Amino acid sequence: RALARLVAQEAAAAAGGERGRFTLGLSGGSLVELLSRELPPALREAGPEAQPARWVVAFCDERLVPSEHPESTYGAYRVRRAGGR
Repeated sequence: RALARLVAQEAAAAAGGERGRFTLGLSGGSLVELLSRELPPALREAGPEAQPARWVVAFCDERLVPSEHPESTYGAYRVRRAGGR
C-alpha cells in the first residue's frame, strides 16, 4: 500500500506543478498485480489531481512481443485493468 500511496501523492503533486503531468515508468512481474490491486483505492484517496488522465506512462522492460503474448508487460497491465488474470 505504501508504494501505491506514494505514486498517488507524487501524481497529485506533479499534476499541480508547472508541467501539469505525471510521468511513471512501469515494470512487469509482481508489480503488475500489486499496482492493479492497490493503486485504484490510493488514487481515490488522493483526489482528482492524481487521476491518470494527466499521466505519461512508459513500460520500462517491455519485450518485443505482441501485446497478447504472455511476456508482454503492456499486455499484463491491460489484462489486469480489464479485470482478468
